[in-house]
Amino acid sequence: MQARLWLLLAAQLAALHGSLALVQTPAFLMVQTNQMVTLSCKTQTSPSNTRIYWLRLRQALSANSHYEFLAYWESKKTVYGKEVDSEKLTVHGNPPQNVLTLQNVKPADSGVYFCMIIGIPNLIFGTGTQLSVVDVLPTSPQPTKKTSPKKKVCHQVPTRVTQKRLSCAPLILGLLAAGVLILLVSLGVAIHLRCLQRRARLRLLKQFYK
Repeated sequence: MQARLWLLLAAQLAALHGSLALVQTPAFLMVQTNQMVTLSCKTQTSPSNTRIYWLRLRQALSANSHYEFLAYWESKKTVYGKEVDSEKLTVHGNPPQNVLTLQNVKPADSGVYFCMIIGIPNLIFGTGTQLSVVDVLPTSPQPTKKTSPKKKVCHQVPTRVTQKRLSCAPLILGLLAAGVLILLVSLGVAIHLRCLQRRARLRLLKQFYK
């Protein structure tokens, strides 16, 4: 049975979230064009005959994001998704370890790669690997000489009696307020990205219902 038909049959019992963990390494990877890339997916809770599927989000997470089925490993061979280049991509290994290899990567191969297993009743996704393929890697900053940091001192201003001591409290309060604001903004962004990822997974299920 073809991969798409199998996913369609199993996804009818699948929800969006599961309790089993699929750990992917590395979490982030930046490589130059034409290099080889190896991504790993590991689980210690699934039977050895469990299929591990590989998916990709090519574009940045948005309201229009969707998962692209790549391949899975079965019976000593790689089963590919539609229009996947078998000379570029290979998958091998049964649980608990499964590996995806990409040859001669290009910038178009950049994206977030997920491994996934079909549980009952859940689709269980891995932690994801962000792959960035660039023509030139960013240069490392040159090392600088270490200098002893100067201690910050609140200088006393010899003016009126009420201004003899300059308090540092307003500066500290300002920094604390800025830190709280940054945390709130980060939390809002994280919640927004989570919602977008949920929408993308819903589109994955709808794709197989067609």
